Parts: sequence; C-alpha cells; structure tokens
Amino acid sequence: MNRPFRLQRRLPRRHFLARAAAATSALWLAGCDQLSRTEWFPKVLNSVEPLNRAAAKLVGRRAMAQEFAESDRSPTFRSNGSDDPGTPQYDAWVANGFSDYALMVGGLVATPRKFSLAELRALPSRTQITRHDCVEGWSAIAKWKGAKMSALLDIVKPKPEARYVMFYCADPMSMDGRDLYYESIDMDDAMHPQTILAYDLNDAALPVPNGAPIRLRVERQLGYKHAKYVTSIEFVASFDKIAGGKGGYWEDQGYQWFAGI
Repeated sequence: MNRPFRLQRRLPRRHFLARAAAATSALWLAGCDQLSRTEWFPKVLNSVEPLNRAAAKLVGRRAMAQEFAESDRSPTFRSNGSDDPGTPQYDAWVANGFSDYALMVGGLVATPRKFSLAELRALPSRTQITRHDCVEGWSAIAKWKGAKMSALLDIVKPKPEARYVMFYCADPMSMDGRDLYYESIDMDDAMHPQTILAYDLNDAALPVPNGAPIRLRVERQLGYKHAKYVTSIEFVASFDKIAGGKGGYWEDQGYQWFAGI
C-alpha cells in the first residue's frame, strides 16, 4: 500500500489551486485507453486544461515541486503504462546491460549528437525525492537521480526557433509494434531544475518496468508526461507534422497537453 501523502507545511493558496487542478484531472482519468475511446472524456480533459494553465501561471513555471525526506519514500514504486517494450532491439539492450544503448538528440539544435548511457551518467546530475501522480488515480514518493535536462541543452544548444522537446520511446502502443510512445514538453519545463533524464530509482539502476535505461522526470506534470524507455529527443518548432499534431501519444487520443501540477 502506498504511503499517504504528508504535507510538510501549509500550502499557500496558489499551490492549493495548482494541486486542485491536478486532482480534477486525476478524478476523471480512471483508465487511459478505455476513457480515451469515449466521446465525452476528451471534452472533459479539454475543459480542465485552461484551469491547469491558470494555476501554473499563479504558481510560476519556475516554481519547484515539493521534495520529501528519505523517510517519506513509498515502500514500492509501481510501473505506470508499459512494463516492458519487448521488442528485439530493446531485449538486446537488456541482454547486454544497455552497453550499446545510445540516446539520439537532434532537430533544431546547433550540435546534434548521441549519448551513451555512460555519457549520460557523466553529465551534471540531480537527485530528488518527489511524488509521482498517475492519471490512473495512484501516487507514490520515490528517489530519482538523473542527468539534468538543462545540462544536455547546454551541449546541444537549441536554436531560437525551438519551442518544444519531443521524446520518442521504445515501448509499442499497438499490437503490430509500429506505434511507439512519444511525449513532449516545452522549453520552460526543459530548463526547469527538476527536469531530469532519470537513470536511477531509489539508489539503484532504473528497472525495466520503470523505464530503463532512461526516463523523463518532469516533476510538475502528471505521470503520462514522464516518458519511459526514451531512445531519442528532437527539438521542434511545432507538433503539426508529428503524428496527430497534439504533442504526445495520449494527447492525440484526447488527453490534455499541459498536465501541470
């Protein structure tokens, strides 16, 4: 059973508004795939997004998500979404301990390049204990360590026209394996101090069910924004020519793009 959330101090009104917006989203998000197929659910999500955006403006996009003590960590951190991509390429990576894994970074950057897992681990890092809020209605507190996204930006140098960061993943979302998960954040979240490419969970290498070898942690967004099994990153000016044009796999099914908490 997950440890209940415990506030360490009284939240100011602006923090309360932000969490209220997130709670409204989570209340309706009982099951990703089933609800996305209904006619009414996407309309509910679209109606909630302006509230989330307004709450984010009150809090400030650079505000920090609450961090916790070691004693607050949940006994377990369950897997959200896929728990194993199961593709031949991914199985090969697992078999060799991700020794030949490479994260491709390109798009609207001055210096496109690829990073091995060892190179990502060598980048300036951040460790944080935060609460994960899943749209399926559960939450858990865990300790994450990963490369600072801002450190990666310093290396690849996004061009001025880059507005969003796309994350492409290894986990298939269709039976034929052709539709792979994808998600995005904007440059404000990309530069946020708590946005990391996590490679450790609770002082150990990230397990396969939780997104090994790399997953995004964008702590002021709901769980489906935290892309797992990340294989490439692309800086773009818009989503117009990417899949359904909404910036993410679930967003293309009707979920809100801005899922801030």
